[in-house]
Amino acid sequence: MTDLATFLEVGGPVAALGGGAAYARAKHPGVYWSTVGLPISTARLLSSYSSVMEACGLTVAPSRLRVLAVKATTRREIRPVPPRRGIIRPTSTGLRLRLRLAPGQEPADVAASAERLRHAWGVHAVYVTTVKPGVVELRLVGFDVLRRVRMPRKVDGGFLKVPVALREDATPFVRDYRTVPHQLTLGATLSGKSMYLRHLVAGLAPQPVALVGIDCKRGVELSPFADRLSALATDPEQAAELLPVLVKEMEDRYDLIKARQGIAPDAPDEEITSDIWGLPEHERPVPIVLFVDEVAELFLVATRKDEDRRDEMVTQLIRLAQLGRAAGIYLEVCGQRFGSELGKGATMLRAQLTGRVCHRVNDEASAKMALGDIAPEAVSAACAIAAERPGLAVAGDTSGGWSRIRTPYLSLGDAAEICRESAHLVPDLPALKRFRPDVPVRPIETATAPVLQPRPVTD
Repeated sequence: MTDLATFLEVGGPVAALGGGAAYARAKHPGVYWSTVGLPISTARLLSSYSSVMEACGLTVAPSRLRVLAVKATTRREIRPVPPRRGIIRPTSTGLRLRLRLAPGQEPADVAASAERLRHAWGVHAVYVTTVKPGVVELRLVGFDVLRRVRMPRKVDGGFLKVPVALREDATPFVRDYRTVPHQLTLGATLSGKSMYLRHLVAGLAPQPVALVGIDCKRGVELSPFADRLSALATDPEQAAELLPVLVKEMEDRYDLIKARQGIAPDAPDEEITSDIWGLPEHERPVPIVLFVDEVAELFLVATRKDEDRRDEMVTQLIRLAQLGRAAGIYLEVCGQRFGSELGKGATMLRAQLTGRVCHRVNDEASAKMALGDIAPEAVSAACAIAAERPGLAVAGDTSGGWSRIRTPYLSLGDAAEICRESAHLVPDLPALKRFRPDVPVRPIETATAPVLQPRPVTD
């Protein structure tokens, strides 16, 4: 009986701790990492750093001065020198530390051993970034942050910057329209493309920008945000009327920039500009972000008349993509497939879209349309996205870099509520007034007055 009591006293808490750790690891990986994974991985890293670096081939022969110093002071064995390790900085998702590379090493050597370091230190992934010449940063991620996306509390946002997703290295993916003015987003049905677009609209709604939409699915994607939209076209016929107005607005803004450039020769350099951002704030027109959903619908034709209209719309989109950045007009083009088979001008328009985001697609050719011309090695990653993970995508740009991202869940009602609260920020653009979507008038709740008026009690 005494042995049973002792077993229950000792084994009970141990079993409870083990079961709790297993439950936390499966359901709350962040909590598990902070309580269990972080101490274990830190201990592994500190105890095996030199041996792991040597096994990965990341050590170099010591200098002659070091050899002479060791021989003169001690008799211990002279071993290869690993990169100098900096302070370990724990985070809510992993660890961060900087390495000063030894002479003769390069960041590619460390990046090539990232998978070995992951297994040696028992973490989910290891990512290597260059801080400055001779210094790299290792970002160790303790668990799969894309399984349940939780955006960081503090994100460096700003004007025309929207933190829209989370990268696989636990850093936020920020859509910066000033840096990447135009973007192409591809994805099959139920791939999460609409969720990505929803985050962009909700993120831009509280900012002083004009939001314009072309939604050829009869407006089912963008109509819930009608309170915040300056213009909305729900079919190709309306889009054919809206695009010339945007082109005319762009030309008017270029005339404004040219008028500013025609200043006196003795004007200071800071008053000379080639885009709207160099204009004084009181003269600067409001930026315009154009969302085009299901862009393929603008290319499909059935008759000769439709073909002429299609050619005109494609030409106007190409002009906006080529010249819109300086005028403060930015394009966000979405679709399921966007290739040369759509017709004349499709490839030329795609070439003007700097940013690329590819969700799950139905075939490899669609992934190549999005990423093949900027990051060929990312095509296979896009084709490997499973249907069980909506919102997972591969993001790249013309620099050749790419990463996996995933958009957190945002309900349509919450996004629409953000747009309703920001309806007062819709800018006054006279050219777009006739395209403003109809917003239903909501009844104002007022307190009902009592039928009988109360009388004061008198003596």
